[in-house]
Amino acid sequence: MSRKTWSDVVLPTVSGILLVDKEKGPTSHDVVERIRRLLRIRQVGHAGTLDPFATGLLVVGVGKATRLLEYLQHADKVYKVKFRLGIITDTFDITGQVMEDHSEEVSKLSEEDVLHAIRSFVGTYKQVPPAYSAKKYQGKKLYELARKGKIINLPPREVTIYDIWGIKISLPEIEFTTKVSSGTYIRSLCMDIGYKLGCGATAVELRRISVGKFVVEDAIMIPEPKNFDSETFENLQRVVLENLIPLERVLDFPKIIVGSQEKVYNGVQPKVEDIMEYETFKKDQLVQLFYNGKLIAIARAERNSDFIETLKRHNRNERIATLLKVFKEE
Repeated sequence: MSRKTWSDVVLPTVSGILLVDKEKGPTSHDVVERIRRLLRIRQVGHAGTLDPFATGLLVVGVGKATRLLEYLQHADKVYKVKFRLGIITDTFDITGQVMEDHSEEVSKLSEEDVLHAIRSFVGTYKQVPPAYSAKKYQGKKLYELARKGKIINLPPREVTIYDIWGIKISLPEIEFTTKVSSGTYIRSLCMDIGYKLGCGATAVELRRISVGKFVVEDAIMIPEPKNFDSETFENLQRVVLENLIPLERVLDFPKIIVGSQEKVYNGVQPKVEDIMEYETFKKDQLVQLFYNGKLIAIARAERNSDFIETLKRHNRNERIATLLKVFKEE
């Protein structure tokens, strides 16, 4: 009788968020493909691209958890970066083609000049996305267009640099850690600092430390599952499954516990009579609906939570929230 291989094993339906520590080299999509192969599921995505030359935290959604990714994409992020003054590349990082060399200008800079330039970017400013990025223009990623010689200069967008710390200056190289708003390009930030100093700059190393409440210390490495024997493959598969964060622990939206799962599954909007327990929330705030400890829907509040008791006292069974996403059992 032939031995069963990993490809013969049928996995149960899985869902959850996986924290991956991406190594230098693969694209974010490559990591997604690795997880698809491991779990034999197509429904896998990520909450924010990491450049191939970058390492660190990639938040991956599996199964139903892919529907939560949009709520994680806009989270603040923390990066550690090393960049070199005096060099300008077409990609704003060391993997690109050198377009300008202003190394002689770096020798004229003092440490005070550099510190002043770096700290001047703490706050909100308008940043131009790099031409080589995953941002889309008319349905095409900018780097795809750039590789074809079509350089698209998008208008600047407002980003926020909340803080910069751990600054180490060893000219021409600089290192620091920074917390930024969603949509901030660290390569562009380095270049902008370089422009302010009159010499340009390019990112040499980049590592994402956190995305919202998720940190890289809790992430796992996912090697390419190529030419693995069945035992190695199954061990990696087990590690992935053990590290999936369930839907119930992903979001921090206020929770509402409802008394009927079927009503929600059938699209019935939650009213006063359906609410068993609830955390404080405001009108128009996103909330999570739970039943028996399980996340069953995301909704938008139509009332402030403190108004529910008033409605109860007046026997007004009015709608409390509007369903946005329902997570039915499969």
